[in-house]
Amino acid sequence: QVQLVESGGGLVQPGGSLRLSCAASGRILAIYTMGWYRQAPGKQRELVATITSGGSTNYADSVKGRFTISRDNTKNTVYLQMNSLKPEDTAVYYCNADILDLGLRKNDYWGQGTQVTVSS
Repeated sequence: QVQLVESGGGLVQPGGSLRLSCAASGRILAIYTMGWYRQAPGKQRELVATITSGGSTNYADSVKGRFTISRDNTKNTVYLQMNSLKPEDTAVYYCNADILDLGLRKNDYWGQGTQVTVSS
Protein backbone atom coordinates (compact mmCIF):
# COMPACT_ATOMS: atom_id res chain seq x y z
CA GLN A 1 0.00 0.00 0.00
CA VAL A 2 0.93 3.66 -0.19
CA GLN A 3 1.41 5.95 2.78
CA LEU A 4 2.10 9.63 3.26
CA VAL A 5 3.74 10.61 6.54
CA GLU A 6 4.08 14.26 7.54
CA SER A 7 6.39 15.85 10.07
CA GLY A 8 7.55 19.27 11.17
CA GLY A 9 4.50 20.94 12.65
CA GLY A 10 4.48 22.71 15.98
CA LEU A 11 4.06 25.96 17.85
CA VAL A 12 5.82 29.07 16.56
CA GLN A 13 5.62 32.77 17.30
CA PRO A 14 4.31 35.23 14.71
CA GLY A 15 7.05 36.05 12.24
CA GLY A 16 8.72 32.71 12.79
CA SER A 17 9.40 29.83 10.43
CA LEU A 18 8.61 26.14 10.17
CA ARG A 19 9.44 23.47 7.62
CA LEU A 20 7.00 20.66 6.93
CA SER A 21 8.01 17.40 5.30
CA CYS A 22 5.92 14.64 3.77
CA ALA A 23 7.38 11.32 2.66
CA ALA A 24 5.54 8.89 0.45
CA SER A 25 6.29 5.18 0.82
CA GLY A 26 4.99 1.85 -0.37
CA ARG A 27 4.32 0.26 -3.74
CA ILE A 28 4.94 3.39 -5.78
CA LEU A 29 5.60 3.49 -9.50
CA ALA A 30 5.28 7.22 -10.04
CA ILE A 31 4.28 10.37 -8.14
CA TYR A 32 2.66 13.19 -10.04
CA THR A 33 1.48 16.40 -8.40
CA MET A 34 2.18 16.78 -4.68
CA GLY A 35 0.76 19.47 -2.49
CA TRP A 36 -0.12 20.91 0.86
CA TYR A 37 -3.59 21.83 2.08
CA ARG A 38 -4.73 23.19 5.41
CA GLN A 39 -7.86 23.28 7.50
CA ALA A 40 -8.48 25.76 10.28
CA PRO A 41 -11.14 25.16 12.96
CA GLY A 42 -14.60 25.79 11.57
CA LYS A 43 -13.32 26.27 8.02
CA GLN A 44 -13.10 24.16 4.89
CA ARG A 45 -9.87 22.58 3.79
CA GLU A 46 -8.03 24.88 1.39
CA LEU A 47 -5.13 24.60 -0.99
CA VAL A 48 -1.82 26.03 0.19
CA ALA A 49 0.59 25.02 -2.57
CA THR A 50 1.18 22.35 -5.19
CA ILE A 51 4.17 21.18 -7.19
CA THR A 52 4.20 18.99 -10.28
CA SER A 53 6.69 16.23 -10.97
CA GLY A 54 8.46 18.67 -13.26
CA GLY A 55 8.73 21.32 -10.56
CA SER A 56 6.00 23.76 -11.57
CA THR A 57 4.47 25.39 -8.50
CA ASN A 58 1.18 27.00 -7.58
CA TYR A 59 0.39 28.95 -4.40
CA ALA A 60 -2.64 30.32 -2.65
CA ASP A 61 -2.60 34.12 -2.72
CA SER A 62 -2.51 34.21 1.07
CA VAL A 63 0.89 32.49 1.23
CA LYS A 64 2.65 33.83 -1.87
CA GLY A 65 6.03 35.29 -1.03
CA ARG A 66 6.08 33.63 2.41
CA PHE A 67 5.82 29.89 1.72
CA THR A 68 7.93 27.77 -0.62
CA ILE A 69 7.04 24.28 -1.79
CA SER A 70 9.73 21.93 -3.06
CA ARG A 71 10.24 18.22 -3.61
CA ASP A 72 12.98 15.64 -3.74
CA ASN A 73 11.93 13.01 -6.25
CA THR A 74 14.75 10.69 -5.18
CA LYS A 75 13.21 10.56 -1.70
CA ASN A 76 9.53 10.76 -2.71
CA THR A 77 9.30 13.74 -0.36
CA VAL A 78 7.64 17.13 -0.56
CA TYR A 79 8.51 20.07 1.69
CA LEU A 80 6.81 23.29 2.70
CA GLN A 81 9.05 26.05 3.99
CA MET A 82 6.88 28.54 5.85
CA ASN A 83 8.35 31.94 6.72
CA SER A 84 6.86 35.10 8.22
CA LEU A 85 4.13 33.04 9.81
CA LYS A 86 0.94 34.75 10.92
CA PRO A 87 -1.72 33.69 13.43
CA GLU A 88 -4.10 33.13 10.53
CA ASP A 89 -1.78 30.38 9.25
CA THR A 90 -2.80 28.28 12.25
CA ALA A 91 -4.36 25.07 10.94
CA VAL A 92 -3.87 21.37 10.45
CA TYR A 93 -1.70 20.96 7.37
CA TYR A 94 -2.27 17.95 5.12
CA CYS A 95 0.02 16.50 2.49
CA ASN A 96 -1.55 15.28 -0.74
CA ALA A 97 -0.10 13.29 -3.64
CA ASP A 98 -1.34 11.84 -6.90
CA ILE A 99 0.32 8.43 -7.11
CA LEU A 100 0.50 5.56 -9.59
CA ASP A 101 1.14 2.32 -7.72
CA LEU A 102 2.82 -0.85 -8.89
CA GLY A 103 -0.59 -2.29 -9.78
CA LEU A 104 -1.04 0.60 -12.23
CA ARG A 105 -3.77 2.15 -10.09
CA LYS A 106 -3.74 5.93 -9.87
CA ASN A 107 -5.12 7.40 -6.66
CA ASP A 108 -5.15 10.56 -4.60
CA TYR A 109 -3.52 10.06 -1.20
CA TRP A 110 -3.62 12.16 1.97
CA GLY A 111 -1.39 12.30 4.99
CA GLN A 112 -2.69 12.23 8.55
CA GLY A 113 -2.17 15.95 9.09
CA THR A 114 0.20 17.96 11.24
CA GLN A 115 -0.79 20.85 13.49
CA VAL A 116 0.76 24.27 12.95
CA THR A 117 -0.01 26.87 15.60
CA VAL A 118 1.18 30.47 15.28
CA SER A 119 0.79 32.28 18.56
CA SER A 120 2.69 34.49 20.96
